[in-house]
Amino acid sequence: MDLKEVMAQHTFVVVGNTLNPEKYAYEIKHGLMEKGYETYAVGAELASINDVEADIDIIDLCIHPAKGLKLMQECKKPFKCIVIQPGAESDELIAYLNEAGLPYINGCLLVGMRLYC
Repeated sequence: MDLKEVMAQHTFVVVGNTLNPEKYAYEIKHGLMEKGYETYAVGAELASINDVEADIDIIDLCIHPAKGLKLMQECKKPFKCIVIQPGAESDELIAYLNEAGLPYINGCLLVGMRLYC
């Protein structure tokens, strides 16, 4: 999946500090909501991806890589793709996703919203 395909999805989970207006996760969450996407927040709002009540299309990791890795290791919900924001990547996270066969891209949803919405 590429960024254009990601932005064609409907339900997003933003993982990070979505309550602090100075954080990118906040900007991404509110940008998605303004564009009409069904959006959930994990980290500062929900404790786990498993707490999201809807079917998930995209998980957006906008969080410290160690915390993102832990949340992905605990995730039991199906999804279509993970977007790893700049700064949220680590060798350990990438190795886990590859070993688990989980689909991901490195990208930025702020760029995706500007280009495809």
